[in-house]
Amino acid sequence: MHRPARYIVALLATAAATACTSVGDIPTDRVGQATLSFANGLPAGTVQLVADGASVSAIVAVTGLPEGQHGFHLHAVGKCEAPDFTSAGPHLNPGGRTHGTMSSGGAHLGDMPNLTVGASGTATATIPLAGPRDTTLASIFDSDGTAVVIHADPDDYRTDPAGNAGKRIACGVIRRS
Repeated sequence: MHRPARYIVALLATAAATACTSVGDIPTDRVGQATLSFANGLPAGTVQLVADGASVSAIVAVTGLPEGQHGFHLHAVGKCEAPDFTSAGPHLNPGGRTHGTMSSGGAHLGDMPNLTVGASGTATATIPLAGPRDTTLASIFDSDGTAVVIHADPDDYRTDPAGNAGKRIACGVIRRS
């Protein structure tokens, strides 16, 4: 490729990469993280909490899960005791709302979209968390902590209190970074 053509390609690639993103949209701080495990102790993935000036997002990478959709939630207690992970308590719901984005009284902070796991048993996602940064982080890092839980079945986004997502198959406690 000729030198001028390389510059044009580089300029177009840079413009395309930044066309829909402003500096304020790029997460600047890793504020929390969790290592997910199955009940048998094997690793299931990671969750990184990243924040910009105004909001928090969860960056998820999981492996070893059955293919299909799985409910994925923040739970109210930072405890993941096998085999059933019920120690993580109910969904993180500081506002006392009902469960699910399809519920007239929902959603709450613990509600997140289903994870779609491919045939390889892996999935990745970036999920914006509801609420302003300071309020969200105060709720996550409260006195009893917060866990991230993956369920066996998909969340139906409406059934209270847990979206009819089935048993808890993986869990991780969110720790401050």
